[in-house]
Amino acid sequence: MNSNSQSANTDTYSQRLADIVGTAIALLTLTLPVFVIAHYSSTNVQNNQQPLIHNIKASKD
Repeated sequence: MNSNSQSANTDTYSQRLADIVGTAIALLTLTLPVFVIAHYSSTNVQNNQQPLIHNIKASKD
């Protein structure tokens, strides 16, 4: 009986370790690209958008 309980403890530890490693990999996969993009993005990006306001001439009748 002692060998069975020891095996169960090892399996529980292995499962817990796998959960922690999996969570770390998932968090790294989700956050690392955001930090890399933010780090290598240029802060001097020019805003070349055209204004959305158009002058409309009203005709006088």
